[in-house]
Order: sequence, then C-alpha cells, then structure tokens
Amino acid sequence: MKTIKLFSMSFLFGVILLSSNSLFAQDPVMVAPDIYKKVVLDNDQVRVIQIEIAPGESTPWHSHPNHVAYALTDGKIEITDKGKAPVAMDIKAGDALYIPAVTHMAKNLGLAPIKMVVTELKHPGNKKGKAPAAPAPKK
Repeated sequence: MKTIKLFSMSFLFGVILLSSNSLFAQDPVMVAPDIYKKVVLDNDQVRVIQIEIAPGESTPWHSHPNHVAYALTDGKIEITDKGKAPVAMDIKAGDALYIPAVTHMAKNLGLAPIKMVVTELKHPGNKKGKAPAAPAPKK
C-alpha cells in the first residue's frame, strides 16, 4: 500500500512539474522562436537577437540576463515582470533601454509589428571584458 501511494505521489509531482512551463521561465529563443526570430551573434560575452512581435501577440514567460533592447520600429508594448503589474509604454525607433536580469512576458498593444534587437550581456561583472592594465613604467 505504501509503495502504491509513494509511486502515485511521485507521478503526480512529476506531471505537475512537466506541465507548468510558467513555473520555470525559459530561454526566449526556445519558448518563442516565432518572435525571437534570429540569433545574430552568440559568444562568451553577448547574445544578440532580432525580435518581431506581431500586433496583439504575446511572448510566453521567459528570462533574460542583464540586457539592452534597441527599437527598430515605433510601437506600444506591455511588459509584465514576474510578480508585478503590467506596464504599457510607447517606444520609438532608435530608443534603447537597459533592462536588469528579469523574468517577464511582453505583448504588442499596437497595430503594427514591433521590431527590436535585444543584446543579452553574459557574465555581468566579469572583468575579462575590461581593457588590460597599462604596464608598469620601467625603472
């Protein structure tokens, strides 16, 4: 009897974990390849991604490290950070936003596609990316 009960509980727990995508936000390129259209560059310092969100379209929950979003088009977007109320904002082509690491979702509230370039910063605080120190003067 205990074995059946233990097996049933384990099975139920596994089903809950597998069916709850929103519990664990994922890589945006994996969960929304129709929006995160193309990885332009991916190395040990950054990942640059072209995105396009159609009018009325929403992204599923996903996570980013610290990143910069650069708007290629004008639009109205609603961003919902995990645990916070949605925030709607108008963006203009040429706007750049720095966004700290986050789990969120986004929705295009406008009538035209929103096109952006997102640059994710890998290893924040990593000193490898800094210029080397100048050599000490020779004596």
